[in-house]
Amino acid sequence: MDNGKTVDAWTFNGSSPGPELRVTEGDLVVVTLHNKDIEDGVTVHWHGINVPCSQDGIAGVTQDAVQPGEQFTYTFVASAPGTYWYHSHQMSSIQAKKGLLGSIIVEPREPSAPLSSATDVSALYQRMDSTVLLNGSAKGLNVPGKAGEQVRLRLTNGDNETMNFSVDGAPFQVIAMDGHDLHEPGLLDGDMIPVGAGQRFDLLIRLPESSKVVVRSESAKSLPIMLGSGNEPERTEGGKMFSFIDYGTPLKDDPLRMLKPDRNIELRLGQSLFVKTINGRSFHEIPPITAKEGERLLISIANDGGGDHPFHLHGHTFRVLSKNGIPLKGSPVFLDTLLTKKDEIYEVYLVADNPGLWMAHCHNLGHASMGMSMMLNYEGITTPYRVGTKSGNLPDL
Repeated sequence: MDNGKTVDAWTFNGSSPGPELRVTEGDLVVVTLHNKDIEDGVTVHWHGINVPCSQDGIAGVTQDAVQPGEQFTYTFVASAPGTYWYHSHQMSSIQAKKGLLGSIIVEPREPSAPLSSATDVSALYQRMDSTVLLNGSAKGLNVPGKAGEQVRLRLTNGDNETMNFSVDGAPFQVIAMDGHDLHEPGLLDGDMIPVGAGQRFDLLIRLPESSKVVVRSESAKSLPIMLGSGNEPERTEGGKMFSFIDYGTPLKDDPLRMLKPDRNIELRLGQSLFVKTINGRSFHEIPPITAKEGERLLISIANDGGGDHPFHLHGHTFRVLSKNGIPLKGSPVFLDTLLTKKDEIYEVYLVADNPGLWMAHCHNLGHASMGMSMMLNYEGITTPYRVGTKSGNLPDL
């Protein structure tokens, strides 16, 4: 690493993070994974991209782990623009931390006028051997720019812990969460932005006249993101936490108002001794959610304790309806990873529109490896693959 430390890293194309993949909305994406020497096998999961189930990269569910000397080709259409990332889902808690991750950005085919001229910057955070890295570096990131120019900063949390970001030197907007645009986002000034493990937040910042803008996280103090030129601004202390409950504005003709769920489901995230649980059970003991194609599900997700639980659902985007019984009053919020804190309860709305067998788990991958992992299965769909030590497919280890 560029701080003088040496670590045993696993890489894509010789680097960690792997190459940033930039594609355009509607592109057919073809990626061939060659395993040179990862003894336990490897896969690639496209986090947040609603790929066909066969391309989801889950060892033992959608494919066998790719063994040394073997290869697997992933093919999917980049149907939705946004900020996403990829990582191995074979022994994910180990392999992602070892370095098998990277960013994938789907650019819109027709970018909106205010954003088409913005400087586009990706900032992927990961933790390797207890050191937090930014775009693979143990140093900060400097982005030059002139006063009046705009920067679109794509923050991706590839660590297992929540990262709280501050923005000093200029007001800003949160324009997208998990790759999905927010409607008419307002200006924020001094707010702290909590980004859960696996989540992505896009910030839009207009560079000021007299100073730089500095974006930093307490968990990555030595990794400031410096935007623009001039002097460093004073640090913001104790800003209020950003909340999407009343951020932005609602849609005038919101189709959700006309839709009713077909079924209600409750998921309670907790722990029992050293086991992380969903509804008091872990791993294969957790009954899967079984859905019919087209079914509309209202899912209650409650964090009963044991830390932050960023709940990630593969293959789908869900809409957040309420937090602690309070309906969202601002922009619609569509996510694939929902950060939940102790005693919080969320209601989310999910349309079962992507048939397959899908993982749903805490994206603190250590928690997933301790049992907080289950399945969303569609009726009539099976797999020839198997999870377990005999098959060598261990997606959550």
